[in-house]
Amino acid sequence: MFVGRRREWISIFKCNGAPKHNTAVKRLLSKQPTCFGQQTATTTKANNQAALNNESKESHPEWQQARPFKEIHRVNPYTLFFKFLPGGRYYNLDATQMFKAMFAEHADIYIMPGMLGRPDIVMTQNPDDFEQIFRNEGAWPNRPSSLCLDYHRSELRADFYQNVEGLISTHGEKWASFRSAVNPILMQPKNINIYFDKMAQVNQEFVERIRTIRDPQTLEMPDDFDKWLQRFTLESVSIVALDRQLGLLCENSAVSPEVWTLFQSMSDFFTIPFDLDFKPSPWRYIATPKFKELMRSLDNIQNITLKYINAAMERLAEEQRKGIVRPEQEQSVLEKLLRIDKKIATVMAMDMLMAGVDTSTTVFIGILLALAENPEKQQLLREEVMRVLPQRDGKFAADALSRIPYLRACIKEALRMYPLGTGNIRVTPKDIVLSGYQVPKNTWVSVVAASLLMDDRYYPRSKEYLPERWLRSTENGEGAVPLKPINPFIYMPFGFGPRMCVGRRISDLELELGIARFVRNFHIEFNYPTGDVFRTAMINLPNKPLKFKFTDIE
Repeated sequence: MFVGRRREWISIFKCNGAPKHNTAVKRLLSKQPTCFGQQTATTTKANNQAALNNESKESHPEWQQARPFKEIHRVNPYTLFFKFLPGGRYYNLDATQMFKAMFAEHADIYIMPGMLGRPDIVMTQNPDDFEQIFRNEGAWPNRPSSLCLDYHRSELRADFYQNVEGLISTHGEKWASFRSAVNPILMQPKNINIYFDKMAQVNQEFVERIRTIRDPQTLEMPDDFDKWLQRFTLESVSIVALDRQLGLLCENSAVSPEVWTLFQSMSDFFTIPFDLDFKPSPWRYIATPKFKELMRSLDNIQNITLKYINAAMERLAEEQRKGIVRPEQEQSVLEKLLRIDKKIATVMAMDMLMAGVDTSTTVFIGILLALAENPEKQQLLREEVMRVLPQRDGKFAADALSRIPYLRACIKEALRMYPLGTGNIRVTPKDIVLSGYQVPKNTWVSVVAASLLMDDRYYPRSKEYLPERWLRSTENGEGAVPLKPINPFIYMPFGFGPRMCVGRRISDLELELGIARFVRNFHIEFNYPTGDVFRTAMINLPNKPLKFKFTDIE
């Protein structure tokens, strides 16, 4: 579908790939399902099935009793546009602040009007709507993501991707085909467990780096500690995605300039698209400076990843020439992906890096903050970890993580209090009822859950950090049921259903090994206000110096 349009695109785009004319907007958006009943080729099969599901909607009581779609409060587009300008109510607000202000100003469900080529989006913070949306998303959930990334892969660099565009920017049959190829490898615990010792080694390297970069008097981290955490997570993800370490934590290691380029380019991927795709931006018409910068960063990620994939292929070929044959259970994820297809392996490596570095950094920060603010919980966790790791520099046993359930509960509760982002977007594959309104198929809907995670209506004692709420029973044996969430669809940090995060097992291993090693080695403190620690772009990102204090546990 995309390759056939490419010459037509080239004629109306600048050499750097930015649209020059308004007609380009329609072509770009025509690849995404648009609101209010229009269909596209990529969703024909899903929508045919949706049509069958909706044959009797006119006689369905819920649909008949619901109010018409046109009665949902619609924000005035002109008023909204001016509120984003300097001096406006939403100027310089991050996503969390902006959505909070908009829901307070309008209602728990309203329509955010499309501007400058972006479609209308129904915004809801009603948990009952969340369940309706996720339970009716079908086998091929449509999650609109960065149109900029979509354009880069399907249009600007179509010759490279050749319709193999990964998981982040695709949907429908194209997404399903790629996911079915990588699922058997990335979702199998045995394929991830082979990285247990390698990730544990990266964790140990980072613990030693903490000791060298902290202030010798105050024991606090430097102002750029978030960058060190990014180095740590990039090293961890690179072990799986690229089958190698990059040398970002070793004291005497000479890091190549291309590694730093990769490092910065991945940060750009999480900061720039928020301004281009979620705020009013003319990038679909003209090549804005931010658009050019993002295209360069995506090119960098593509080219550097390909270089490392080629190096891995040469290494594997050399091993084959030498007669080195590893049993299947010892072969790396990259090696198994390469056996399927080099293009799939390359694009999946990019997706793992782009989706796994800044996200893991944010999650680590949230967990460290929660433990620092709750020293009694930190001590309980430390006591649990010390039972499986008596020596702070010791080696984890293979079954260690299965014997520390409080660790998983601490991570899960920290993700509730310091969520990774504001919510999710879906395109409805069939007509559904949300908050008592008829919502037609192919409507963009955003579920905004962040403000509900700290609401006593949904989480008993929501302002308290209580890992016990996620355990099967509390320490006094009464059970954790009184602390459980009222609606499970509010809290889904790794997604739901077919689009559940494909890298979840990698993330779990990285987080559990890392936090266990931190609390075994250090007492963690943060002696500063935490209210403005994060700012929201595509995800929550560090907003101030992370001057954690790490005191050695003797």
